[in-house]
Amino acid sequence: MIYIYRHKRNELQVYNRLIMQNTLKKVGLGILVLLVVIQFIRPEKNIQTAKATHHISKLYPVPVAVEATLIKACYDCHSNNTYYPWYNNLQPVAWWLNHHVDEGKHEINFDEFANYRIAKQYKKMHECIEEVEEGEMPLNSYTWIHKNAILTNEEKTTLVSWFKSIQDSIKANYPADSLVLPKKKKA
Repeated sequence: MIYIYRHKRNELQVYNRLIMQNTLKKVGLGILVLLVVIQFIRPEKNIQTAKATHHISKLYPVPVAVEATLIKACYDCHSNNTYYPWYNNLQPVAWWLNHHVDEGKHEINFDEFANYRIAKQYKKMHECIEEVEEGEMPLNSYTWIHKNAILTNEEKTTLVSWFKSIQDSIKANYPADSLVLPKKKKA
């Protein structure tokens, strides 16, 4: 009797193991098919073909050292032109990168800066100063892969000085009340 019980239990264990293996194969195949299918669903790339007509340089001079730093550490997420690495061709990585670029352009877009109201320009320069001084920009997730985007202390100082010079220029040319963004009304 014990032999029959053990035999049945062993058969049940083998059967359960086969079912589990079969299920894992189906799940694995499903994931593989999904990964192949999503390769055909690509986000629009952030590449502007026309020259930026509202770039920050249309309003404020951009020194060569600042421009070089902006290109290496900022423009991929904060302009209308992103340099895409090879892994951007893999989904869902491209979606993740696209989301970062969209968020970055929402915060500040140097190619659209001249379109901002004066109060917004002033506020964005203040935010840039804070982000660079606190080491929040560029993002760690960006500098993990783009090691050349890690800012040196000299580059941070140069950027912060430039941002402050833009703020000073705005302060000198516009009344103080025009530098404050209106508060959003609560619904």
